[in-house]
Amino acid sequence: MTETAARPTQSPGWRSERGEPALSEIHGSIEVRSSRPFWRRALAFLGPGYLVAVGYMDPGNWATSLSGGARYGYTLLVVVLLSSVMAMFLQSLAARLAIATDRDLARACRDSYPRWVSHSLWVLAEIAIIATDLAEVIGTAIGLKLIFGMPIEIGVVVTASDVFLVLLLQRLGFRWVEAFVITLTAVIGASFAIQLWLAEPDVGAVARGLLPSAQIVADPQMLYIAIGILGATVMPHNLYLHSGIVQTRKYDSSPKGRREALSFATIDSTLALFFALLVNAAILILSAAAFHTSGNFGIAELGDAHALLAPLLGSTVAPLLFGIALLCSGLNSTATATLAGQIVMEGFVRMRLKPWIRRLATRALAIVPAAFVAIWYGERGTGELLILSQVVLSLQLPFAVFPLVLITANRRKMGELVAPRWLTMVALAMAFLITVLNLKLASDFLFG
Repeated sequence: MTETAARPTQSPGWRSERGEPALSEIHGSIEVRSSRPFWRRALAFLGPGYLVAVGYMDPGNWATSLSGGARYGYTLLVVVLLSSVMAMFLQSLAARLAIATDRDLARACRDSYPRWVSHSLWVLAEIAIIATDLAEVIGTAIGLKLIFGMPIEIGVVVTASDVFLVLLLQRLGFRWVEAFVITLTAVIGASFAIQLWLAEPDVGAVARGLLPSAQIVADPQMLYIAIGILGATVMPHNLYLHSGIVQTRKYDSSPKGRREALSFATIDSTLALFFALLVNAAILILSAAAFHTSGNFGIAELGDAHALLAPLLGSTVAPLLFGIALLCSGLNSTATATLAGQIVMEGFVRMRLKPWIRRLATRALAIVPAAFVAIWYGERGTGELLILSQVVLSLQLPFAVFPLVLITANRRKMGELVAPRWLTMVALAMAFLITVLNLKLASDFLFG
């Protein structure tokens, strides 16, 4: 039995039937034929992980990595590594949920909890998506300014047009969306690779930065930035997104077929997040090599970093590449936020809107405050707003992580693909750690 329609919609442990699947217009649109060779089946699953990885290297992550590298050199590289490993574990759980239950995380919450709980989670998820979109708007606008000299306030308004590009790609087929994201991600990686080559970082210092250091805990200032790096990495919308777009694959629904699908999906997301780790590490290494070694310890704004790269690296190419990478990061994140918004709204409240209406409404909620701050306070104000968006995301994270961990640990819901106890314990420990650190980050931002 290989047909998607034959997959079960109801099983013991759920309060209600699954109903229509996530992103029904592209659900099961990419066929994974069991008769094909192993490597062809594996390649068919390549794509969703890279859409997820985009969220781990969006403009909101850049400020903390730049600041950490400029102020403390390579010491905080271990924090980038640790946060990426956490992301790999949590995203593998999101894929497991989708493949075991044929539900994305939004539908799983709706079918598991009372209406008042699921509706509360829906509101929080929508706030998280708006905060994500806010970071994308600001990052894209700054990228337009760095490359074309476009004023920030105009760039913020122009970002509304990228909505239609994403929707066009989605109409052409989901593989086009994946190709678009993977291409931009490759441009980001290439941009930082060239900049690192120009910066000539100390390889020995980079290796030492991957080892834990007691100084990170002992120094309050360093600990604060470390929490910022960790807190800005795992974002709630990515968990909803991954559990939805994995279901674009049409695979054998037998127990054996589901186990194979889970293996392929986990490999895809792990490799993609490893690439995201390399990009995030490259941002910190570039900052350490270009700024820390030259005594520029106070770099925290994206515009500052761009302006100082040329004189420090001795090339006008580096700041241009920095701007291109930032613009690609903002465009990439737009694509994933569009899909995450659809999954969340359709899943929690069974509400379907035309994608362009849904996307424009979300983008408008992000553009209005961004444009106001850009006009009233200038680029510095947008930098502060970018940080605030990450704090908002941090506060929403527990409301996505804990339901994910608890549902995937429930055998009645998950069947044979229930998460092993060791994985549940590790995920719970990560969830508590991330939550505590995020709350401290938010507290420091609000009261410190």
